[in-house]
Amino acid sequence: MGNDNGIQRETDFPLYLYHQGKNDRIYEIYGAHREVQDGAEGYVFRVWAPHARSVSVVGDFNGWNADAHVMHRMVDNESFELFIPGLKQYDIYKYSIVTHDGRRIMKADPVGFHTETPPATASKLYDLENYAWSDGEYFETLKEKNIFASPMNIYEVNLLSWRRHADGNFLSYRDLASELVAYVKEMGYTHVEFMPVTEYPYDGSWGYQVSGYFATTSRLGTPKDFMYLVDSFHRAGIGVIVDWVPAHFPKDAHGLYEFDGQPLYESSQWDRMEHKSWGTRRFDYGRNEVLSFLISGACFFFDKFHVDGLRVDAVASMLYLDYDKRPGEWVPNIYGENKNLEAIAFLRKLNEAVFLRFPYALMIAEESTAWGLVTKPGSVGGLGFNFKWNMGWMNDMLSYISLDPFFRMNNHNKLTFSMMYAFSENYVLPISHDEVVHGKCSLINKMPGAYEEKFAGVRAFLGYMMAHPGKKLNFMGYEFGQFKEWDYHEGLEFFLRDTYELHGKLAVMVRELNEFYRMNAPLYEVEDSWDGFEWLAPDDADRNIVSFIRRDRAGNEIIALCSFSGSDAADYLLGVNAKGKYKIVFCTDDKKYGGNGKVTKKSVAAVKRPSHGKQYSIPLDVPKLSCMYLVRVAETAPAKGKKKSKV
Repeated sequence: MGNDNGIQRETDFPLYLYHQGKNDRIYEIYGAHREVQDGAEGYVFRVWAPHARSVSVVGDFNGWNADAHVMHRMVDNESFELFIPGLKQYDIYKYSIVTHDGRRIMKADPVGFHTETPPATASKLYDLENYAWSDGEYFETLKEKNIFASPMNIYEVNLLSWRRHADGNFLSYRDLASELVAYVKEMGYTHVEFMPVTEYPYDGSWGYQVSGYFATTSRLGTPKDFMYLVDSFHRAGIGVIVDWVPAHFPKDAHGLYEFDGQPLYESSQWDRMEHKSWGTRRFDYGRNEVLSFLISGACFFFDKFHVDGLRVDAVASMLYLDYDKRPGEWVPNIYGENKNLEAIAFLRKLNEAVFLRFPYALMIAEESTAWGLVTKPGSVGGLGFNFKWNMGWMNDMLSYISLDPFFRMNNHNKLTFSMMYAFSENYVLPISHDEVVHGKCSLINKMPGAYEEKFAGVRAFLGYMMAHPGKKLNFMGYEFGQFKEWDYHEGLEFFLRDTYELHGKLAVMVRELNEFYRMNAPLYEVEDSWDGFEWLAPDDADRNIVSFIRRDRAGNEIIALCSFSGSDAADYLLGVNAKGKYKIVFCTDDKKYGGNGKVTKKSVAAVKRPSHGKQYSIPLDVPKLSCMYLVRVAETAPAKGKKKSKV
């Protein structure tokens, strides 16, 4: 591909790849980039607008005069470019587009790297280069790590409402690099997940209606400030995952909506254009340029911001043509099915492109149906992600724990059904922001019973969750028992932790439970087969108790015994595989966690009494609403001339 004079330009081949849907770094040519031309320093602008009659660059620097800087068509005849000397970083600009039917519209840069702070909508010139990263050692450790056999305990955060200044203003990226990083490290999480940080116009969307796919929100600072935040997490040994939204975009006038006067990034097919319930537009996954745009947007965050992973939002809404539609509102695919074949192909291509460039990436699907092979390669019919949120487990568990203990016996299957499919995908167990808003109650307020029982219920649930196969994710505020639902207008109520005993003790338990999880391989090393899990008592519905074994590759075991009953179980016989002593290594009923401290024995000997199909059993007094972990103590021969220890 050459220009009108037959001379090859360095942008020609990237443009060709862009139109083939195979350019995963369009941010290197499109957008605004600092350059020196003919001895003059300035910025070169490039934008794709195939239906436009003309495009101009406008801003304060030319008095927003559309005649001052008219762009030239590039060799593809669909893109426009212009070099403007004398501009400087932070100058604001937009594209003034004359549409095919003669209208003039003003658009922000689809590949802009920085923006004005909403509600202002212009793009800002910004140079992403020359940040001095200091996370090289962190990434070296990733090369030695098998993420599937490693602990992953994620703290989900909304950066704008985790904590606020006393006057109500946001903490900046730099503030968060100090306060949030220290907090996440202290609490023992392995990863943090940010709700969307891509620029968005409407606060009430929480970032899920994106207007700038290549810009971090300017509400909290500059792109390099965001780099500093990620860098700080990495120096603390903590991975960073960000929410990413390729399913839809808002209809704000300055955004991607009918960018050059008619559908461009969105589908032009009547049944695929809109997400009616959300009031947004759906991307056209059958258009090559849109594929290049989205895949580049994903790679951009790994490349320029060094993130560890993307949690891909609303995957189900992309996969199904009839998602949120009634009969007659959608057209089947060529096979007469409801599958969106273009979206399936896009997701496979997305994951292939990311893993090719960033082999240690986390690509996590928020997929809410029973779609198969989400975390299997595209070559075998999968979507190519390496993790999927286990929404079935989440729905079952939140339904179960919301019940009065008296009624739980009739819903025991909700506690155990997840093990029917636990190894079909690589799962993350999520209790996310969506579960603590809109009247669903905070985690602690989902629990029935009196004040103290609510805390006991949370402690028991978290103990069960940490032992269940799958990586973990919990939304901010659960760790100290915030009763109030999450409100994006406000920071968390940390005063509860610092003022009230049970809130403070719950935070202590969460911190120590997180540490126990990280330090004990049986809880995380084998998550993909029955080699890492064995039921002991899956069917004790009358007493609302489950027990099971978790194993690591070396055969080390931890027994988890979880009671969701409203009554203590005295002289409970827990069936085990072998005789010997068993040590209670963690118990949520411990007084230091706010419990009653009813488990006074630190270890107990197995007796030869059958229980749960086992020859041996451990007699235990099991407190109501509790979870305990036990390990078998290896017997050692006493030294010569000494008696064997009784401990």
